[in-house]
Amino acid sequence: MGGRHGWTVARRIVQVAMLCLFAVPLIAAGWGIAGQYAGGEEPQTTPADLPVWGSLSSSHLAGIDLLDPYAALQVAAAAKDVAFTGLLWAVPLLVVYGIVRGRAFCGWVCPVNLLLEGVDWLRVKLGIAVKEAPVPRHAKIGVAAAVLLLSALTSIPLFEALSPVGAFTRALLFGSFLGVWTLIAIVIAELFWARRVWCRALCPLGGFYQAVGVVGLLSVKIDHEACVACDRCKARCLCAPEILEPALAGRENRVAAGDCMLCGRCVEACPTHALSISCALPKNPRL
Repeated sequence: MGGRHGWTVARRIVQVAMLCLFAVPLIAAGWGIAGQYAGGEEPQTTPADLPVWGSLSSSHLAGIDLLDPYAALQVAAAAKDVAFTGLLWAVPLLVVYGIVRGRAFCGWVCPVNLLLEGVDWLRVKLGIAVKEAPVPRHAKIGVAAAVLLLSALTSIPLFEALSPVGAFTRALLFGSFLGVWTLIAIVIAELFWARRVWCRALCPLGGFYQAVGVVGLLSVKIDHEACVACDRCKARCLCAPEILEPALAGRENRVAAGDCMLCGRCVEACPTHALSISCALPKNPRL
């Protein structure tokens, strides 16, 4: 990946492309985004009949139904039915992210991460000082488990009703603002309380993908001979600087933590090109 900001540019392209994947078919069929109807006398194809339809939570792609794996678990828990057929719709996505690395979704697809990177930039420009890590990064795994338990107790897919990921895509595509207050609260917390606190420590979807991410084949690898211990990589890490420490200390030749988003910011920051992203079979996976 050439260029100092090559990974970031690539991520931006993928993030925007994923949003366009759902928005463009609506516009091409004569519908508008944000739930608007373009109007006219000619009959329009209903959105549900388009080749691509839905959102990042639940979608229909070329005749294949796809469901976010964590959403499928919530629905199964709420329905108290392990035979819930939607679990099969989650398998393709689970396989893809399991092979690549679970939290690649967070770094490369999630629109909330895109928004919060902008919030991060804005906070720095405004000179607002916040805490670095007031909540342990593993807390989101507990939050993910608690959401599944509460979904079973309330018979409601709890996070899906409040999900900022769902709020972002529903507002953009369908004009629905369900869950938008959650998104606003997260933005405020990011601006004034703690850096990256939602993605690093609180997001249950991130917690789920952190657990899945321990078996991913792609990793940030380190050339120990080239590393000069400048710690610039830790300053740029979106996930949590501590996930880099085993590799930087020489105990690992890769970032093994399931937290890694493969965002590439640490690779871009390294002045000696000691870091790279490549395929590496997980030998000692850890959360």
